[in-house]
Amino acid sequence: MSRTMSPVARLRRRAGHAVFLKIAGPDGDAARSRVHDTPGERWFPPGTPIRRVHADVTTFVGGLRALLLQSLHPLAMAGVAGHSGYRGDPWGRLARTSTFLAFTTFGAERDAERMVSVVRDAHEKVRGTAPDGRPYFAGDPHLLTWVHIAEAESFLAAHQRYGERPLTPTEADLYVAQTGRVARELGAVDVPTTVAELADAFDRYRPELRATPEALDTAHFLLKEPPLPWPVRPPYALLASGAAALLPDWARAELRLDGWATRTFGPASGALATHGIRWIMGSADKRASTVDDGQTAAR
Repeated sequence: MSRTMSPVARLRRRAGHAVFLKIAGPDGDAARSRVHDTPGERWFPPGTPIRRVHADVTTFVGGLRALLLQSLHPLAMAGVAGHSGYRGDPWGRLARTSTFLAFTTFGAERDAERMVSVVRDAHEKVRGTAPDGRPYFAGDPHLLTWVHIAEAESFLAAHQRYGERPLTPTEADLYVAQTGRVARELGAVDVPTTVAELADAFDRYRPELRATPEALDTAHFLLKEPPLPWPVRPPYALLASGAAALLPDWARAELRLDGWATRTFGPASGALATHGIRWIMGSADKRASTVDDGQTAAR
């Protein structure tokens, strides 16, 4: 005999689905069904670090941190500002990123390969000249590597700080190696395979990084005037504070965030935000096991 769902459970389910659609876009349900239900081999086995990290809500914090870091490369920022923009279609950009992450992490191999092909084709169209006169190209292997290391390091930092089950050092190295496979498929070069190599890669890119006016505008938009209804802005501010607090000191200084999100209160804000989102959407382990069970049944 089935039990009637309580009002709190119904509210939680509706809220969780609303959050999911905001992140995954209006076609999120169809994409999720294809990711979970399509039979076939996956790039990454069940239970591996990349699945644990990308199934957790800490990716919300990590993704925002990655956007802030990525904006500090003038050529990468010029490409975004000139062809998509954070202000023009922020939710569409988020949906495309989350869909790519879902298919390459959890989807069948042929769907992951198709998603990579779509992104590579899109990169071919993103070319131009930055405000400083230098040409840029989204498919430039050097830029692709920067975008990758900023993302991988951000997801890992957020998971280690706010995740349900932080990775061991060995698991963290494997996470870096697994994300590197996706980066190489996209065309990145000299991709790190360990946490130590990831840190070395950051050191190599550091002389190229600075906050352009476009990067400062991006940070202001993402952190202080997000495209959200007013009732949702306070919890988002907690999440944003947690993301900013995880940035390296030099990055926070470049983006002029020291007076807004401090290391004293930011981590507590991030923990509170991820705890609330996790309560709404369920634990990472439960979501990941649901995916893995569905794939086993499909086979």
